[in-house]
Amino acid sequence: MATQKGVDKWKAKEWLSVQAPKLFNEAVVGEMPVNEGKLAVGRNMVVSLDYLTHNPSHAFTNVVLKVTDVSGATAHTRMLSMEQVASYVRSFVRRYRSVSSAIVPVVAKDGTSIVVKLIIVTTRRTATSKIKGLRQEAEIFTRNYFKENEFTNAVNAVIEGKFQAELTNHLSNIADLNKVEVRKLEVEQSA
Repeated sequence: MATQKGVDKWKAKEWLSVQAPKLFNEAVVGEMPVNEGKLAVGRNMVVSLDYLTHNPSHAFTNVVLKVTDVSGATAHTRMLSMEQVASYVRSFVRRYRSVSSAIVPVVAKDGTSIVVKLIIVTTRRTATSKIKGLRQEAEIFTRNYFKENEFTNAVNAVIEGKFQAELTNHLSNIADLNKVEVRKLEVEQSA
């Protein structure tokens, strides 16, 4: 049997540098192999938040970036979502605690549509009426917070923990809280 000689498809690929959005100071987050630059548009890349912020406390958060356009050997991206790792979220819940979660669709001051998924954990078992009250107050606070802030400012507040601290302070008069976290933040696709 004769062996067929030809060009190795892998060696023919070009490598694009993937650049994070302005929100993360346009840092280079990796490389992506493609046959043609335009074929990279629409691809997603998952990056750990600690790689973007250089803060080890963000190691439990993943950011999904989507390639929007390619110029030269650089692929530009935008943020699709930011999510806590499942094992990290699972570590909040212990025996004799109550958990409340909320899914809040919001629109930022600049018109960006976002879905914010919250998890609220109390220090001890709490009555169902208080859990319901925590969820309702968290939804109202989140809608107002994002309505008053631009998308980048709101996301930076979530990354730095300012939003969670303000929400915890706002909800602390309803029940004793152990943890308030943004489990997931999704930027809705524009049609």
